[in-house]
Amino acid sequence: MTTEHVLTLNEDNFDEAINASSLPILVDFWASWCQPCRVVAPRLSELAEELGGRAVVGKVDVDDSGDLANRFGVRSVPTLVLFKDGAVVDQLIGAAPKDDIRRLIEKHLS
Repeated sequence: MTTEHVLTLNEDNFDEAINASSLPILVDFWASWCQPCRVVAPRLSELAEELGGRAVVGKVDVDDSGDLANRFGVRSVPTLVLFKDGAVVDQLIGAAPKDDIRRLIEKHLS
């Protein structure tokens, strides 16, 4: 479910990746059994490539990293959470169209 342009995040590397990034990071909280997550995955891969150098896309498997999902109040997958300067700045729940996801990211680009 990931490509070379999408970071795989988990409880071991999440905080470091979020806090070290000078770019906004869109994190997809997903699960392998979730059909809407499978719909969103290629959209996120495309956006990761298209926005390279301006934003980062990462994925957290909620089944493997349940503590992260709980920490950010994820109750439904897919949930897209946008981090900027280490803090949550926006989120989107559900299988959103690519243009909606792009707008979510672009309104936080500086």
